[in-house]
Amino acid sequence: MGSNDKINYVEFPASNIEATKAFFTSVFDWTFENYGPDYAAFSDQGVDGGFFKSELSSSTESGSALVVLYSDSLESVQSRVKEAGGTIVRSIFDFPGGRRFHFTEPSGNELAVWSDVGE
Repeated sequence: MGSNDKINYVEFPASNIEATKAFFTSVFDWTFENYGPDYAAFSDQGVDGGFFKSELSSSTESGSALVVLYSDSLESVQSRVKEAGGTIVRSIFDFPGGRRFHFTEPSGNELAVWSDVGE
C-alpha cells in the first residue's frame, strides 16, 4: 500500500519542548532531532511527527483529535507515565476490543495508550 493520501506526519504544540522530549524518551524510548530551539522531530514511532513551541495544548475536551499509542503492557506504561511526570486523566478502562488509558505529558497534550492484551 502506498503512502499517497495517508496520514504522514503529526505535530503537537509544546510549551516546554525539553520536558516533553525527556518525558517521551523516558516512557516510550523515543529519540528526537532538534530543528532550532522551537522544534523537535521524532520518527519511527508508527507515524513521524514533531513538537513546536506554543503555549497551547491538545486535549479531547477542547475538541482535538486523540493520538492513541499501542502497548502490550498497559499497566507498565501507565506506571512509567506517572513516574516520568505525566498525569493520568482517565485511568485504564475497558472498551469493545481492548482497554486503554488517557494521559497528559508535561506540555499538557492528551494522548492515550491502548492494548488488546489483558494483564
